[in-house]
Amino acid sequence: MMNMDQIYLITSIPGYTPQISRLISMMNYARYTTLEEVKGLSKEQLDYLLDAESNSIGALLLHFAAVEYAYQVSTFEKRFFNDDELSIWGPALELGSTGQEQIRGHELTFYLNKLEEVRNRTLEYFKSVNDDWLHHEEQFWYDKQANYYFMWFHVFEDEINHRGQIRMIKKRMKV
Repeated sequence: MMNMDQIYLITSIPGYTPQISRLISMMNYARYTTLEEVKGLSKEQLDYLLDAESNSIGALLLHFAAVEYAYQVSTFEKRFFNDDELSIWGPALELGSTGQEQIRGHELTFYLNKLEEVRNRTLEYFKSVNDDWLHHEEQFWYDKQANYYFMWFHVFEDEINHRGQIRMIKKRMKV
């Protein structure tokens, strides 16, 4: 779904309403830069931990997919994770020691496939709504209102934030 000829354009995308197109454009660019950052990393590099408090690059990649999946469930399906979903995505959402223990030993293709699978699901969901949907408000963090536009902005803002961690890990990596 990423049109590389338009990767630097925040623009309309066929099949989506104008504001959803722009949101997808921004999500596409964030994902493109993430994929470029992790290109060619080995299993050892994906599992590398700087110290006992850090996350691995692999765990951060799975975190991106988990956050996006969580917002699909929350905003489109209007529910919380069930037990099966929590067992699959919980370690990637929590990160920390749980992520360190459970998210390791995978090749890059494992993470890229998860990212693509979740993103494709997001794109299908976005086809089912229009720009008005983005303005739906709900109670969110700190008992404040947020709309779906903000929530989906947060999905790729979180990825951008953690991509900075990936860059730092790569610079300090001893693998």
